[in-house]
Amino acid sequence: MNSDRSVVVICGASAGVGRATALVFAAAGYSLALIARGTEGLAQTVEDVQVYPVRTLAISLDVADAHELDEAARRVEAELGPIAIWINSAMVTVFSPAEQLAADELKRVTDVTYLGTVHGTLAALTVMRPRNRGLIIQVGSALAYRAIPLQAAYCGAKFAVRGFTDALRCELLHQRSAIKLCMVQLPAINTPQFDWACNKLNRRVCPVPPVHDPYVAARAILSVVDAPPRELWVGLPTLGAIVGTFFFPALLDRKLARDAWTGQMEGPVQQPAQADNLFEPVRGLHEVAGRFTRGARTRALALTARGAILALFLTAALIGLLV
Repeated sequence: MNSDRSVVVICGASAGVGRATALVFAAAGYSLALIARGTEGLAQTVEDVQVYPVRTLAISLDVADAHELDEAARRVEAELGPIAIWINSAMVTVFSPAEQLAADELKRVTDVTYLGTVHGTLAALTVMRPRNRGLIIQVGSALAYRAIPLQAAYCGAKFAVRGFTDALRCELLHQRSAIKLCMVQLPAINTPQFDWACNKLNRRVCPVPPVHDPYVAARAILSVVDAPPRELWVGLPTLGAIVGTFFFPALLDRKLARDAWTGQMEGPVQQPAQADNLFEPVRGLHEVAGRFTRGARTRALALTARGAILALFLTAALIGLLV
């Protein structure tokens, strides 16, 4: 793709991985359509990317609304040109034991994290199909393979994204479509979500270490553009979680039951409860990085799923020979 003429849409562009991705794609010369709910965060992202000579269009909408995303896709094409890449990065989560989740909380996480990705994908397909070209990137997580306690709603949504994406990929292959689908599975990332996610634990929440800088994710997303793999697994923790789930699921259940409950909490009891972004955007916290910058890893191994599996087989063969 010629980045001088390519248009990329980024959903969830006001903070975290989405905002870092906007900056990385702007530096590469792409025209940007930035989508998020909050106008404050969008305005800040636009200001950040203006250091690069790229065209930018900011659209404030809720990805849970399929009609608004369809309208946004048409507007982007009218104002910036044909969409070459569509990135689904919007998400919300709730930190809570599963039995304490309210029905409206479960629905909201599903509407944004799962259906928001579905809506974005279908909106992208609507404009890409007539040209029979384009790339759709789903920003996933190791939690799309290995669920952890206290994030049942989010893990369920990420599992669902992977299922939907795999089914759609088969359909595109059946139709001999040239449109590509790629999932980028991420490790724990230092984003503001841990300060604005809905939190029912009465303590501050934190990612399960090791934590990575958001630009690790953004660079990985950019890296798949020229030759999109089926999936890209970013970071050794992601590789370990996915492969461990294949081979030792019960062992991981016990390890996570022991380590990932209190491992996602820090500090004393939190009073009063913080404002959260589950149903409405919050103000003043839209940044690329969260509060875990110290110690966040700035590099990570990235392997395609095929490459990771091949490496494992070669390692197993080598161990067998040594034995």
